[in-house]
Amino acid sequence: MSATTEGPTFFRVEELAWSDETATRTAPRELVADARRAGAKRKFLARGQGGFYSQYSVFPPGYTVPMHSHDHDEMIVVLEGAATMLEDGPTLTVHDSMVLHGGYAYGFSAGPEGLTFLTIRTGAAQTQLREPG
Repeated sequence: MSATTEGPTFFRVEELAWSDETATRTAPRELVADARRAGAKRKFLARGQGGFYSQYSVFPPGYTVPMHSHDHDEMIVVLEGAATMLEDGPTLTVHDSMVLHGGYAYGFSAGPEGLTFLTIRTGAAQTQLREPG
């Protein structure tokens, strides 16, 4: 248990601005541009407080995140809608979650109602697209 006197940090989603992805430089430019054109957006929550990195994301119906990986572990929790994992993976719906280990390549598509989800990470997001093939 940590012996700190620092108080809690609160993240009120409705009060946070949508991220300007060009300022973060954590994902390939082409991925950011495609997401922006499609209407995908996210808000950053924790950025290292207590060792957590988290974000709140909203994807339009049918938006697909291509196969990619990160260099840290992460947990994704579906809040609204659904996500179907690429390469014959399952479909996750409201309140389903998954844990992905660093280096594991994955991708997913938002369902017909779109997708709202929470990502909790053990490190700052660095995205690497998987080469086709």
